[in-house]
Amino acid sequence: MSRDAELAAQVAHADFNQPNIARMYDYHLGGSANFAVDRHTAEQALRVAPQELDYCWANRAFLGRVVRTLVTEYGLDQFLDLGSGVPTVGNVHEIAHEHNPSARVAYVDWEAIACHHARHLLGPDEWRVTVTEADVCEPEVVLNAAGVAGLLDFTRPIAVLAFGILDIIPTTDGAGLAARYRDACVSGSALAVSNNAQLTRSDEEVAGLRALLANTSTPNLHLRTPEEVAALMPGYTLLDPGVVPAPLWRPDRPVSEQEARRGNVYGAVGILR
Repeated sequence: MSRDAELAAQVAHADFNQPNIARMYDYHLGGSANFAVDRHTAEQALRVAPQELDYCWANRAFLGRVVRTLVTEYGLDQFLDLGSGVPTVGNVHEIAHEHNPSARVAYVDWEAIACHHARHLLGPDEWRVTVTEADVCEPEVVLNAAGVAGLLDFTRPIAVLAFGILDIIPTTDGAGLAARYRDACVSGSALAVSNNAQLTRSDEEVAGLRALLANTSTPNLHLRTPEEVAALMPGYTLLDPGVVPAPLWRPDRPVSEQEARRGNVYGAVGILR
């Protein structure tokens, strides 16, 4: 049986015919939770805009640095990962538990394969980590889901992670959606955002990516400037260095401006006042 057939047999309600951005991202990062249609479209994306691999790795590395910083420097031990995608190396719970074994992580994604792989990876660890299959554009559903409300204590600070999600949701009102999650959190909570940008992509490359995404399950690409990313986070005090190309957010090694720009993604983290 082929790998695609095995996945299809395990998750009968998944859509195997339409490309999915989470599975394409998984393919770019070297994962196996993807189908032929995802791999084909992901390869097309690389032909249209070769920097897409830089985007994927820059975004993933930024996630790791953010989680580590929030745990070790700000003492956060609860994470709500919106649009968490397919599990791969350097998951939120792995990084958090390295520094605080009691940290709790609630993953949320609407993609069936992502949730299936996450549950398989986690096994019986539901007292610290849960996986909820839900649409992050429905905050009331997410916040009241058993895997979220039953795991996270909203009377204590929570880090909301929105990596590569506010730029692909149907609405351009990312600030409105983020605010609905913010309003469920107490002072001292955090919001971490990554958002697609046009730093080295040409207009033709952006148009090509949008044409590809139009045939996926998330046919949207909201590119934002630093000012527009900051506008997603009212009520939060941005941590230094503010909104920057993600590789420049507290890097572990020297990063050139050219390398940082090739990622074509802005990152920012804020603490709720």
